[in-house]
Amino acid sequence: MAAGNPTYLWWNGQKVAWDDATVHVTALGWSTVGAIFEGIRAYWNAEQEELYVFRLDEHMQRFRNSMKLVHLAETHDMEQLKDAIVDLLRANETREDTYIRPLAFRGGSSRGFSAIGGETEILINTHSSASHLLSGDGKHACISSWRRISENVMPPRIKNLSNYRNGQLANQEAAQNGYDLAIILNENGKVAEGGGACIAFVRDDKLITPGVTQSILESITRDALLQLAANELGLTVEEREVDRTELYIADEVFMMGTAAEITPVFSVDRYQVGNGDVGPITRKLEELLDDCFRGKSGLRPEWRTAVGVAAASAVAD
Repeated sequence: MAAGNPTYLWWNGQKVAWDDATVHVTALGWSTVGAIFEGIRAYWNAEQEELYVFRLDEHMQRFRNSMKLVHLAETHDMEQLKDAIVDLLRANETREDTYIRPLAFRGGSSRGFSAIGGETEILINTHSSASHLLSGDGKHACISSWRRISENVMPPRIKNLSNYRNGQLANQEAAQNGYDLAIILNENGKVAEGGGACIAFVRDDKLITPGVTQSILESITRDALLQLAANELGLTVEEREVDRTELYIADEVFMMGTAAEITPVFSVDRYQVGNGDVGPITRKLEELLDDCFRGKSGLRPEWRTAVGVAAASAVAD
C-alpha cells in the first residue's frame, strides 16, 4: 500500500486493497464525461472516540439524483452504499477527519459518447481531510468573467464531474489575477456560487443566499446552515436573486460546502467585507456547524451517522 493511503477502498461491491483496485487505461475518456460523485465528510470526536458521517442520507439521495440525471443505471441500492461507507471507515480504522468520495461512471461495453444505461461502476475511497472551521482563515475573492452553467446547458444542481470544469476555469482565472477564489454569475448576471462552493452573505442581521434556481448546486451544507441560522440563531433567511454589488457592501460573506465547510471571505473585487475579519454571525455558524459535525452537545443528532470505530476495534482485538 502506498504511504498515506487507507488500507481499503470499495470497488463494485467489495472492499479491495488500495493497490489492487485498478482499471484499464481505456476506461478513461467518454465514460468520465457523465461520471458523478459525492463529497461527504466524517468528523472525529476524540472525547467520545467516535467518528460521525455528516448527513449521509442526504448525500446518498443526491448521489442517486445525480445518477438519474446523467442516465446511469442504479446497480447498487443506496442503503447498500451507505453500509459500504460505514464499513469502509471501520475497516480502515479511521480516527481522524476524513473526506469520502463515492464515484459512479458508465463501464463495461457501454462507454460510447451518447450511451444510456448499461453497466455502472462505483468506487468509494476516503482520505484524511482536516477541518479548517474556527481557524480564522479567510479568502479574497473576485467576480469571474466566466458565467455559471445554466439549467438549459447542463444540470448545475448535481455533482457531475463535467460541471466542475466551469468552476475550475473560474478559480484558475482568479488565481492568475491574484485572488484566492472566484464568485461566478449566472446567465442573468446574478450571483450564483463560487468555483466549488455556495455563497451567502449577512446584511442588517439577515442571512441572504442565491436560491436553488439560480444555477447553483443543491448543497447539503448550505441547507444545514440555513436551518441553523433560522432555528438556532433566529435570523431572517432570504433565498433570492443577488446582485454582485450587494457583496461589496455586505457585513459578512462566506462560502459553504462539504470541502469549504464555512470559508470566510474578507474581500470581493478588492472591496473589504465588513472589518476584513471573521464576522460574528459567521463565527456563530462555524461553532454550530462544528458542534453538529462532532456531536459535542447533541445538537441535530439526525444529521450524524456514528461509525462505531472504537467498538469495531475492540471486537477485532
